[in-house]
Amino acid sequence: MDLTFSDEQKDLQSVVRAFLHDVSPEEEVRRLMQTPSGYDAEVWTKMSDQLGLQGLAVPEDLGGAGAGALEVGIVAEEMGRALFGAPFLSTCVLATQAILAADDPGCSRELLPGIACGVTVATLAFTEPGRPWDAPAERTTVRRSGGRWLLDGAKELVLDGAHADLVLVTARGEQGVGLYAVSADAAGLTRTPSRTLDPTRKLARLEFAGVPAHPVGPEDAAGRILSRVLDHASAVLAAEAVGVAQHLLDVVVAHVKDRVQFGRPIGAFQAVQHACAHMYVEVESARAAAHHALWSAAAGSPDLPLAASLAKACCTDSAMRVAAEAIQLLGGIGVTWEHPAHLYFRRAKSSQLIFGGTDQHRDALVRRLDAQLTGA
Repeated sequence: MDLTFSDEQKDLQSVVRAFLHDVSPEEEVRRLMQTPSGYDAEVWTKMSDQLGLQGLAVPEDLGGAGAGALEVGIVAEEMGRALFGAPFLSTCVLATQAILAADDPGCSRELLPGIACGVTVATLAFTEPGRPWDAPAERTTVRRSGGRWLLDGAKELVLDGAHADLVLVTARGEQGVGLYAVSADAAGLTRTPSRTLDPTRKLARLEFAGVPAHPVGPEDAAGRILSRVLDHASAVLAAEAVGVAQHLLDVVVAHVKDRVQFGRPIGAFQAVQHACAHMYVEVESARAAAHHALWSAAAGSPDLPLAASLAKACCTDSAMRVAAEAIQLLGGIGVTWEHPAHLYFRRAKSSQLIFGGTDQHRDALVRRLDAQLTGA
């Protein structure tokens, strides 16, 4: 396994970093987090037209770049650094991977080109009230009526669900739990933004009352699809968490070099140096875990479920520890609204919880390792 970046991947990283430096300064992050959608539609279009990031994981014959999970993770890490507000995770990871995993050529031809060219914002709605992140749908149902598929039920914690053009919904029918595509303007669909800890990541509750839909893949394939999607999403989210932690480390190092106390930069004090060293170890350990998971996804490794759960737990926990330490080292300014540290802290916390908490992923990791060792 070679976890070093190729020249092309390094170029991608540098181009994306420069782009985000221009379009996502702190004042823009603060402005956008107060808007309903949380992102700038013009920047989203520019991201597609100039960089083609929305189509990274989309096959070339459907208008994308045909890149792998590692390239998507590189982009996500840079977005974490910049706290970039855009529906990248929902559209380019959750929805794209769900459509690809459905293995439905017709639906892929219909849905993926719009995502690849930046026209379609999409998301995946699979979490129901009171249900864990990885559980298949039980209450949301689908039925046939007059030759149409109709959805009834509710979904919570839907990423970018209030403004997505396309919603992929898991629902239980006569044949089992399947995946269904719903247009944003479908009759009977109610979308309500959720109030969350992290204002830079938009979530919503979706309610379906006889909403027209059409199946994506077999009518009983949601479990298989969801398993693949969550493994990929966990790996990408881990990379984003690394970006969050790296930015905070950079901010703290610059601060302790400049902040003078008792006639010396506080970075000269051994206790501060130790704290910064611990932050550095957290960041680099997390980066190794994230890159391993992304490599496993890109290579189609059978160990991806293990690597993804390990990375999700390790990287999001590391981001939280780094964020907490950063606020301590920043001193009084670290707990003010004016300093962006709290926004990164909030993002780190939301990353811990989304797609299943770290305890849930550690439990899954133990079960999978036990199954491997026992041959079950």
